[in-house]
Parts: sequence; C-alpha cells; structure tokens
Amino acid sequence: MEVKEILRQYWGYHEFRPLQEEIINSVLQKQDTLALLPTGGGKSICFQVPAMAMEGICIVISPLIALMKDQVENLHKRGISAIAIFAGMGKREIDIALDNCIYGPVKFLYLSPERLLSDLVKERIKYMKVNLLAVDEAHCISQWGYDFRPPYMHIIEFRNLHPKVPILALTASATEKVQLDIIEKLGFKNQNIYRKSFERKNLIYAVINQENKLQKLIDVCNGVKGSGILYVRTRKDTVELAKYLNQHGIAAQYYHAGLNLDERSEKQQFWLEDKVRLMVATNAFGMGIDKSNVRFVVHYEMPESLESYYQEAGRAGRDEKKAYAVVLYQARDKFSFERKFEQNFPEPNLIKKTYHFICNYLQIPIDTGEQVTYEFNLADFCSKFQLEVQLTISAIKFLEHDEYLVLSENALIPSRIQFIVNGEDLYKFQVENSKFDSFIKAILRSYGGAFDGFVHIKERDISQKTNLTQFEVKAFLREMDKLEVISYIEQSNQPLLTFLRPRIKTEDITIDRKYYENRKQIYKEKMVSMLAFVEKPLCRSRQLLNYFDEANAEKCGVCDVCLAEKRAKKPDLKSQITNDILTALQFAPLKLNDLVKCLKKGSDKEKLEIIRLLLDAREIKKNEGYFQLN
Repeated sequence: MEVKEILRQYWGYHEFRPLQEEIINSVLQKQDTLALLPTGGGKSICFQVPAMAMEGICIVISPLIALMKDQVENLHKRGISAIAIFAGMGKREIDIALDNCIYGPVKFLYLSPERLLSDLVKERIKYMKVNLLAVDEAHCISQWGYDFRPPYMHIIEFRNLHPKVPILALTASATEKVQLDIIEKLGFKNQNIYRKSFERKNLIYAVINQENKLQKLIDVCNGVKGSGILYVRTRKDTVELAKYLNQHGIAAQYYHAGLNLDERSEKQQFWLEDKVRLMVATNAFGMGIDKSNVRFVVHYEMPESLESYYQEAGRAGRDEKKAYAVVLYQARDKFSFERKFEQNFPEPNLIKKTYHFICNYLQIPIDTGEQVTYEFNLADFCSKFQLEVQLTISAIKFLEHDEYLVLSENALIPSRIQFIVNGEDLYKFQVENSKFDSFIKAILRSYGGAFDGFVHIKERDISQKTNLTQFEVKAFLREMDKLEVISYIEQSNQPLLTFLRPRIKTEDITIDRKYYENRKQIYKEKMVSMLAFVEKPLCRSRQLLNYFDEANAEKCGVCDVCLAEKRAKKPDLKSQITNDILTALQFAPLKLNDLVKCLKKGSDKEKLEIIRLLLDAREIKKNEGYFQLN
C-alpha cells in the first residue's frame, strides 16, 4: 500500500502534516533519520506509517510505560497488532510476547530502554524480521539533554543485531548540541536531520509576576474559555489546588502518580470528555494524550528547564487554534528554584548509602538480584530510613547512570490472565468444579485470546458481570492460578525498580565523578536559561527560539513582553486628546461644538474633561465664546 493510502485507511487523514511525508520517505529509503517535531506535530505517524508499508516488525524504544500503553491501545483500536514489554512483566509473559513477535502478526514491539539489556530480549530480537528501529524521546540519549536516561546508551547495540535496519530518532525538543549527540550515540551512517521550526504561532506565552498566585490563577481560568492543564510540583498541591478551584466555581480534577489505575483512568476520561475543564497534575500528565483542544497550560512553579517547559506548554493548542501558556512567578520562587539545584546533586556518600538502604529494604543478599524487578514504594522507603524524597530520587538517578539499577515511573500495569490449560481440559475443570463454571464463562465471553497469550482484565468489570464483589473475583482468580488453570498477574500501581547487576558491597560502589560534575554544570546552565526566560523583558517566543538555535527570530508580538512594549509606545488617550486640541487651536479659535467635532479620539465626555483641565492649567483660554491658545 502507498503511504497516503495507509494514512487514510488506518488513521482517517487525507494529508500529512508538514515534514511527515519527507521523514517517512527518508525511512522508506533505509536512511537513518532524526526528526524534530514540536509537541502535537505527529511524531508517531512518522514511524507507524512506514512500518505498515514494509514487511516485518517495527521496534519502538520509549522511556515511559504510560506512553507505550497509550500508543499500543491506539494501534489496537485501528486494528493493528502491537505489544509492549516493560519492567514489571513476568518472564513467561515476556516469553509469549516475544514469540508472538517472531511467529505472529505483530507489527509493533514497544520496549523500555532497559529491556535492551536483557539477554532474553536481545537473543529473540535476532530472529525477528525487523523493518525499523524507532527511538522516541531521543533526547534521552544525550547527557547534554534535560532528561538523560543511561539505558538509552545501549540502543547502539541493536545495530550489531540488525546492521541494515534504519533508525528513526524522534524528539520534540533538542538543541543543536543535543541533535549532534543523538546522531553520534545512535551511530548514524550520515547526518540526516528533518527539523520543523520550534515556533508555535498560535501559542501565546506569558509570565505573570504577581504575589497573589491563587487570585491570578482564578483570573486566568475565568479569562480563557475551554479546557486547560495546571502543572504543579507535588501530589499534595494537585489535591489542594483542585479543591480550591472547585470552591471558586472552576470544575477541576487532580492527577498524580499515587492514584490507582481506575482512579487515573476515570479522572483522565472526565477531562478528555470535557466533563471537567481543568486537570491539576504533576508534569508527566499529558504526554501521549491526544487532546487537541487544550486552550491553556498554566505552570504554578517554574519548570526545571526550557526543554521541559516547551514540551509541557506545547500540550496547549495542538489543533493550531489560539492557546495560552502561562507561568505564574514570584520573586521568592527563585530561591526555591535554586534550592532544587542542591537536591539534584546529593553527595557521593549519600548516593552509596541510598544503594545500601535500598538493598536492605528489598532484602537483596550480596551477589543476587540481577535483572530482578521489585515494586518500590518510595514514600515508605524514605520514611523508614528518614531520607528526603527529592534527594533520594536524585541519588537513584546517579545509580542508574552507573548501571546498578533502574527505576521506572509508577507502572500502572493492569491485571493480566492467560489460560494455561487447553479447551478440553478447561471444560473438564468446569464440570468437576461447578462453582467456577459461570465465572469462567464470563471471562471467556469478555476476553478473547486468553488461550494464546496474556490479556489485560479489569476485576471491576468481571465483578459487575458475575455479581461477585471485587474481593471475591480476586480470590477466584488466585485460586485458579494456584490450581494451574490460569496464570494471573495482579495489577501493579507502584514504581518498579530493576537491578541491572547483582548486589555488591557498599564500599565497592564507584560514582563517576566526571559525569557528576558535568551534570552539575549542565543543570546550572539550564537553570540560568530558565530564570532568564521568566525575568528578562524580552519576547518569550524569541527567547525560546534562540535557545533552540533559531537565531534572528522575529518578535511574536503577542506575548506579555511584546504587548507591554506596544502599550509603552502607544500614547495614552489623555495625551492624544490634549495634543489634538492644541494642534487644532494653532490655526484658529474654535467654538466648543466645532472643537469637540474635530477631535477624533475619545468620547464627548472625555474631550470636555480634557478641555476643562487645559483651561484650569491656562494652556488655553475662552474669549467671547471661542477657545484659543493662551
């Protein structure tokens, strides 16, 4: 099929967006390609369409489980077979998924980057007919980027398995330095970059410097119609600000990583369906969510970098209609911003202690734990060892860089089941165990394909269909798992921590000091750029474009700085009327009615008020019914 035909048949679009077709043609010509498209620019189409046009399977590397799940579900809705493998899945589950990629009709295999380190995955990829490797969020491979992920450094090893397969790297935000780093780290055969301008002409940037942020937040929400996102830093803030907004007549929901799967799904759906106007969330929310009509994004605190700000703000106005990106700023925010710098760089001894505490918390003996994934309750861990949460997260990031372990975001992996008996044996089991009969029938009616592999289930849905409580449904499933009729893996809501190598003694841990100091310098530079963006009276759009190496960008004319400049240049109405009166009377005395008529600006009331003031100031005088210069 031609690529436009694929686009029409599966996505319902008749035309590609700017640069999409050029990127797709580059991939079809087996060229390594770097694509830079802003948020909402349609990056996924750039690898999904060419992969559908070629024989074989496309492997997609993505850092976020939530992002992978969203894309897999979207592909399923279009009738395209796709699978995701990430931390938290059992060995049998991964084994079946990989078999389906080799022998089945699967077109897309989504992998988290740390999965590329698994010998099982690497061995099975050898036997797949791979047509493309797509690297999403490709800036994560560069230590010069704002969101460096060390496992991305191993993607190059894929080339040894399939050296002729092209790589498509995609990102929404990368400076020129990061772009060149991506190309080098992925072993591109030539420098092949497709870049759309980072300019968002429909997006109006504003930094509002005001002490009463709460009142200004209400003003923004009331002043802009339509759907919005409010980004805050902590889970507590999501709850409290959503409550405050609702109390002031603005329908809001809150969303953070501590919610369970059903709560997140329900809240997200309410917002997607415009049942609530505003989602108050921490910054991971919105990534991969296809809602084009977001009219405003508000940051209650400064983001860590201009890259993250650009990505998050870019979730507004994806339909290319006018939208607003607002940062609420106070002078004291600068101090908390600088304090965060200290929290991002714990002392090396604290990093080593954190490793030791994690191993004790998870009860991992020396020389064990390699490639084992554990649920990791960060809040409980920090409470137990009296550690500061942000410092702990930062310590874990340095342990990730040195490949001791890797921490995934809250997995939110739904419960899964697979029948591990054949149809005949299942029928015998139902006859011999009548209490399970109607329960099994309800599952078979609701979830197809459970004999061929693991399928996602919702215990709540099964509960409604069987008139059992959710507690009873789980008890039935656990019992069937124990009897080896099914394999049942329960839903996980916790972050997942995977040990990449066996536990070692704490004194044997080495911290890469050069990398540590480099990251410190890079973070400091990004802080300076972010502070300049909110504090300097320069066009906001122009500042962003300059940061992303688009020199000599024109002023946008609509951000808060540009509008302030226009107001400053434009004389106020009082001055204009005054000048017009004095100019009119230079030539000849005028009666009041004639003088008022010849003034083009202002209402009659405003004109008469200025005439009275000029008389009082003795700049003009009245003589026998005529006004004239004094």
